[in-house]
Amino acid sequence: MSIRMLARDLYHLEKEVEKLERELNRAPLEERLELKDRLRKVKADRDKLRRALEGSKEPPPYRQPR
Repeated sequence: MSIRMLARDLYHLEKEVEKLERELNRAPLEERLELKDRLRKVKADRDKLRRALEGSKEPPPYRQPR
């Protein structure tokens, strides 16, 4: 997967997290549990993608100068 695609997906996940956080603040109590679970899953995906993107920016260890 290219860096551009990772960045685009990360952007979409960031927007999804923001949307879910806004919904969570306005949601009635009976909907909060479901929204918290969705938010937790989206944040986990976002963090995983962010780590992948950060890892792809660094050159591999075998290419590091000695």
